[in-house]
Amino acid sequence: MRKGLFLLPLLSAALLNGCAAPPSASTRALHGEVGQLNQQVSQLTRQASALEQQNQLNSHSTQGAWLLPAANTRVELQSLAGPLMLSLTRIEAEASGTRALLTLRAAGDRPLQSLRMQVEWGELDAATSKPLSAGALSQTIEVRNALLPKSEQPVPLRLSGLPPEQVGYVRIHDVEPLTPGQNASSAAQDVSSPAGQNAASAAGQHASPTVAP
Repeated sequence: MRKGLFLLPLLSAALLNGCAAPPSASTRALHGEVGQLNQQVSQLTRQASALEQQNQLNSHSTQGAWLLPAANTRVELQSLAGPLMLSLTRIEAEASGTRALLTLRAAGDRPLQSLRMQVEWGELDAATSKPLSAGALSQTIEVRNALLPKSEQPVPLRLSGLPPEQVGYVRIHDVEPLTPGQNASSAAQDVSSPAGQNAASAAGQHASPTVAP
């Protein structure tokens, strides 16, 4: 009996030591996977919320298309120049604000001629997730390359004044074809050539305020 009583403290100490032992490599790996899954779920939740808001904005829009960076989804626009698919990618910080890549895709079966469009960007209200008209900026961009059916045209954007985390939306509107003899607007940025793409940053810095409807 005394021998059994003597072994009890030893067993208790062994159990305590086992509880205090550091987690094994497999346990740490499992915790890491759980953390990654939680991050992915949070990201998908934010994307789903942004996509719902983007769909609501476009369903109530009578002119132009809304692109929310967080939605990361293409939007179709029926414009005077023809049907377009729009997507926004490569959103990165730069000295004057944010740069991004707007991709235009001819959505119909006919080629689209050169076009001009207005690009507006701004913040979303933190409480309502609605676009804030105060402080919104815009610029005119001209694309002087014909778009063949199903082909794409990358358009570099310089969204001045806001860092990437504050760019809540980009709105493309007033898309219209350019006639062959039409002169380029002095205020517009031609992005159909490498020189025009490199000069887009200057155009962004001179963007003028606008008010979203």
